[in-house]
Amino acid sequence: MKVLLYTESEKVIGKSGLGKAIKHQIKALDSAGINYTLNPKDDYDILHINTYFPKSYLFAKKAKKRGKKIVYHAHSTEEDYKDGFILAKQTSKLFKKWLIKCYGLGDVIVTPTPYSKKLLQGYPGLENKKIYDVSNGIELDFFKKDKKAGENFRKKYGYKKNDKVIFGIGLYIERKGIVDFVELARRLPEYKFIWFGYSPLAAATKPVKKAVRTKLDNLTFAGYVEQDVIKGAMNGGDLYLFPTLEETEGIPIIEACACRQNAIIRDIPIFDGWLKEGKNVYKAKNVDEFERKIKLFFDGKLPSVVDEAYKVAKERDIKEIGKKLKKIYESL
Repeated sequence: MKVLLYTESEKVIGKSGLGKAIKHQIKALDSAGINYTLNPKDDYDILHINTYFPKSYLFAKKAKKRGKKIVYHAHSTEEDYKDGFILAKQTSKLFKKWLIKCYGLGDVIVTPTPYSKKLLQGYPGLENKKIYDVSNGIELDFFKKDKKAGENFRKKYGYKKNDKVIFGIGLYIERKGIVDFVELARRLPEYKFIWFGYSPLAAATKPVKKAVRTKLDNLTFAGYVEQDVIKGAMNGGDLYLFPTLEETEGIPIIEACACRQNAIIRDIPIFDGWLKEGKNVYKAKNVDEFERKIKLFFDGKLPSVVDEAYKVAKERDIKEIGKKLKKIYESL
């Protein structure tokens, strides 16, 4: 059994959550000893396709005609598309139709969470498809408690020992909650805020452009950074803020759990069942709630939940993901 992992426009998506998910996938297959190739010209038995761009669709269609089995990885939904870049709301219905067309080519569909699986099962044409929910996984060997990495992070960005540092991660898109993040920085000048991630502002909505251009003494936009810097923030920051409005999984929150970092996240359906208020994270529905919970946390009125959070990451170790993907391939 040989699997072709096919990804279109790797350079374009490399810095996104999708790019990270695909890198995790490769490591998961390595850990499970699965015979795979990244070269579309190689021979293979199963096509595992990660992207929904036109070349991907045509490649999958040709593979189907040749009798190849297809695993279509549903990393995206209409729901996480429509609060993204400029014109996304206006084009979301067309995007959904396109996704159905692409995902419909799969003999099976893999998607990161039970939540995204439920969404896809509600799409016309996908109701009877075999859909598996398999996390994108986490590198527990890399994302872990690391005091030195935390010290390096604080030194790199000039934070003093007594500074309370709140960090966020994501592209410059409305869906990631960047507008609320900036508003919280404005409301809470006693804390330091830093946002990691970048995408061209030309494609951003007006509220996002305004937020990113905001100048505050306690707010830093660090841009795109490598994984070791994110690991440093997970260890050296005091609180991870994830005000996202929609996800199919949300890898950074799992990384935060792996590094035993406390987090306040948006109370949205994707996190129901596995991220629990007061057990492994804290949740807020809006800016006012985020502000209140942040103050309570730093006042010592919300206890640390990092030990329970770590269990969330452990269940999603890449080695476990590799075993799950192997079973799906073998079923085909």
